[in-house]
Amino acid sequence: MNIYVGNLASDVNEEDLNNLFGEHGKVNSAKVIRDMFSQESRGFGFVEMPGQAEAQKAIENLNTQELKGKKLIVSEARPRRDNRGGRGGGKRY
Repeated sequence: MNIYVGNLASDVNEEDLNNLFGEHGKVNSAKVIRDMFSQESRGFGFVEMPGQAEAQKAIENLNTQELKGKKLIVSEARPRRDNRGGRGGGKRY
C-alpha cells in the first residue's frame, strides 16, 4: 500500500521515515519529495508497505504523531490526477 505522509519537518529524510514506519512492518520504500532545483523538502513524502494490514495499522498509529517537532498527517495515498495546468481541448484555429 502506498501511504502519504504530510506536514514533514524540513530536516526529515528517507531514513527517518523508514525507521518510523519500520516499527509497524516491512517498508519497501520511503521517499521525501524535494524541490527539483533547491532539493529542499516540499514537506511531504510517500512510504510503500507491502502488507495491507500493517499499512493500515501504521496509518492509524502514526497519523498526528509528532516527528521532529511537527504532527504528521498520514493517510492512504490517492492516485495522482494529471492536471498539470495546460489548456487542453485540442488545437485552436
